[in-house]
Amino acid sequence: MPKIAIKKVAIYIRVSTVHQVDKFSLPMQRRDLSTYSELILGIPDYEIFEDAGYSGGNTDRPAYQNMMTRIRKGEFSHLLVWKLDRISRNLLDFAAMYEELQRLGVAFVSKTEQFDTSTAMGVAMMQIIMVFATLERRTTAERVTATMLSRAHSGQWNGGRVPYGYNYDADTKTFSINEDEAKNCRTIFNTYLKEKSIVVVTQYMNSLGAKTRNGIDWTPGTVWKILSNPFYAGIYRYNRYSGTKNRIINDKNEWILVKNHHPAIITQDAYEQAATTLLENGTQRNTLGRLHHAKQPYVFRDLIYCGLCKTRMVASPGNKNAHGARIPIYTCPLRRTSSCDNQSTNEYAIGEFVLNYIINMLWAKKEFSSIKSPTELEKRLLRGSSFCKIAYIEPDGLNDFYNLLTHYKRGSSFIFTASKPRKKKAPENSEVAALRKEQEQQERALSRLQNLYLYDESAISEKDFILRKHDIMAKLDEINRKLGMMNTAAVATLSDSDFVAKASYLLISKELQSKKYIYYRDFAESVSPDVLKTYMRSIIDSIFLVYGHVTAITFKNGLTHRFAYSAPLSPRFSHKSGYNLDKQKQAEQENHQNTE
Repeated sequence: MPKIAIKKVAIYIRVSTVHQVDKFSLPMQRRDLSTYSELILGIPDYEIFEDAGYSGGNTDRPAYQNMMTRIRKGEFSHLLVWKLDRISRNLLDFAAMYEELQRLGVAFVSKTEQFDTSTAMGVAMMQIIMVFATLERRTTAERVTATMLSRAHSGQWNGGRVPYGYNYDADTKTFSINEDEAKNCRTIFNTYLKEKSIVVVTQYMNSLGAKTRNGIDWTPGTVWKILSNPFYAGIYRYNRYSGTKNRIINDKNEWILVKNHHPAIITQDAYEQAATTLLENGTQRNTLGRLHHAKQPYVFRDLIYCGLCKTRMVASPGNKNAHGARIPIYTCPLRRTSSCDNQSTNEYAIGEFVLNYIINMLWAKKEFSSIKSPTELEKRLLRGSSFCKIAYIEPDGLNDFYNLLTHYKRGSSFIFTASKPRKKKAPENSEVAALRKEQEQQERALSRLQNLYLYDESAISEKDFILRKHDIMAKLDEINRKLGMMNTAAVATLSDSDFVAKASYLLISKELQSKKYIYYRDFAESVSPDVLKTYMRSIIDSIFLVYGHVTAITFKNGLTHRFAYSAPLSPRFSHKSGYNLDKQKQAEQENHQNTE
């Protein structure tokens, strides 16, 4: 490999825990790597990129993505890290990054492992180290999982939150019934078996003045958790879920069920009756607390249009994937008559694009104070691998969105659902408004306190940090309790289905706002398809596809974003020419005229 001209070093630092961020790892890495760049590499010109509190399981980290973007622009000749696993513990992610660095002529240097990929020996060492790092991680994970399963089979408690109604003795490792809480559990089961409604049970429990373990009123969600848990029948259930963040329900034959594990609060017959009623009422949920139905609907049905002939595309089950699941596909109905050659597109490809574009819009809204022009906004909207083939967003829609963000305040929710606020809006209860204002103040105070402790070692001691944090959290708990009491009446008027629909929408919105990138397959497996479908229909009017690519999205507020691709779009097995934006725009206009 020819020697790379020395220009500038990108120093990348990552730590995954608060302890590392604050007391040791970050300051040490900054000092040692800057010294290494100056004295060993002989390059005094460097820039440091830091990701604090991020795992090495993937590369979805803000500073890392920013660094790679600038490397692609040719700003750096070297990438310097403390250890190889600072980039990623995933072999595939690292290999992709390394191949890209090779194409760009950028050398990768690890200080601790003492190798430089500008040499053949450095390349070989890198490959060996990554293989063994990945093997070690997977072996450790398998070993831990096997140990936990073995413990569960033998009836040992693997930890977690002790269920309401029980006490746990850590010394004897046994459960006992908490009678004060247990009587509420019995009331919940008895009332549900009689009324067959979670909302009615919630109303009844709150009318009695009963409280949860946290001292707050009951909600349909907390009631459901008790009704769906076999623990109250003396059954210890383990391995129901796979994964951590986006958990999915395992097959029942993989569950570990230990009967007579601990004293029962209710009979097994009562639990089975409640479980049957929950299933019949359609309130069997997945891990995110959303509705879960056996029959999977098509998430984007009635939203997808052919970008060539403006016809609404039809949904159908696709072929089974490696996991045995059928991925829905969307096909132009005129394709069967040979009058349109637009290709079928699977739901995963559509969802990956649409969800991450929504995420980018939400982040652009959140960070709009730092965006100074439509051009800067466009860069934010096209951030991520899903949009690498897009040359630009058509100016009309881009400018409309920029003006929308300029006009409305940061807290506004109108970027998807309405082009302007409603003229008549019911005034918020003054007490609720005051509590929400105090809630925001305490949350800001908590954020400032954490930043002060993490990044300014001389400013505050660990003891002071813990005491101040405890005071703030106590105030937040009290505010949330008061807000919960005020919202009880509104919740009580909702049916089970209405409550879950509204709650699920908020959960999905919150989930998207906390992410920088989402893999649609994992997300779709962890979220009820019914809820995801409802969410999409609530904010999106139409999506246009051309040869497997999203070419336009129209939101409920009339905002339309059209995407121009770097290369002409064409079918994989067709001689016809690529797609034309004017043709797409005409099709959309005609479609909306026909539906008005």
